[in-house]
Amino acid sequence: MLTAEFDYDLPPELIAQEPVEPRDSSRLLVLHRNTGAIEHRSFRDIVEYLRPGDLLVANETRVIPARLEARKVPSGGRVELLLLSKLDATRWEALVKGRRVAEGQRLVLAGAAAEGIEGVVEAITDSGGRRIRFEQPIDEHLDDIGAVPLPPYIQKPLDDPERYQTVYAQTRGSVAAPTAGLHFTPELLERTRAMGVEWAFVLLHIGLDTFRPVSEEHVEEHAIHTEHCHITPEVAERINSAKREGRRVIAVGTTSVRVLETAAQEDGTVAPWEGPTDLYIYPGYTFRVVDALITNFHLPRSSLLMLVSAFAGRDAGRETILRAYRTAVAERYRFYSLGDSMFIL
Repeated sequence: MLTAEFDYDLPPELIAQEPVEPRDSSRLLVLHRNTGAIEHRSFRDIVEYLRPGDLLVANETRVIPARLEARKVPSGGRVELLLLSKLDATRWEALVKGRRVAEGQRLVLAGAAAEGIEGVVEAITDSGGRRIRFEQPIDEHLDDIGAVPLPPYIQKPLDDPERYQTVYAQTRGSVAAPTAGLHFTPELLERTRAMGVEWAFVLLHIGLDTFRPVSEEHVEEHAIHTEHCHITPEVAERINSAKREGRRVIAVGTTSVRVLETAAQEDGTVAPWEGPTDLYIYPGYTFRVVDALITNFHLPRSSLLMLVSAFAGRDAGRETILRAYRTAVAERYRFYSLGDSMFIL
């Protein structure tokens, strides 16, 4: 399967640069997998497609202020760090923007709150990042010295960084938001619960690799870097109960899909899970748990576009999704992280 088959044309002006207000006033493209039918709604209308007993499963990860400024020691050259994942109490994997940041290079974090905390580049990773060991844990300083990272296609700073967090975000650890959840407001959450829809929360800390375009010529040659995920025994049992009773399990976002399908067993049940996942879903994959999916519009050639294509249908899912995307472009939907949403039924 060629990666080029997952390309599409997007006018740059349709890349959302800021969120709409309120959150649930974004647009919603409803795609019916069985018929290919498309409806155009507002996100708050999603309640009309939900049923009492549905179980919505969302990722409760919270984005950390992962973008840091530092200087090289002793030269003083400026360096920008983007923390990708925490390896242990003092070591992080990071992307580094700066000239000649070699193994053994010492770095000092910028900002008074950092109090001159130093780190050293221990190794260069296979993907070109850096493994950095700081002289002390830096977690408690991030809110003072770091900034919430936005994807590179968003050029306008957010007036309120909380707008890049879901309203149910709890556990810090991601460098990007689970964007499908950005459309929910507290009021919409309560509205769904009042109609008998249940919620369950899983965890996957998102790294930038999830959003990167696939560079390999053939889809099957790509490998996704591991990301930490967690599903508790209580949540696993709630999902299994829903499946036994014939109720729908609806994933809020592709990261929730990856947690659920990572924890899925051959018989379609879900087991508790905590650890890394490198699950890569592309057309031909057989879904064991997820019955419907809420998701945003994804970048061309991305693993996320391949995932939603797989979900849209085993045989013609790619064609179904690309037709929906062409419709969304024609209807001037807003794309990517701060854009509009799809509900794939």
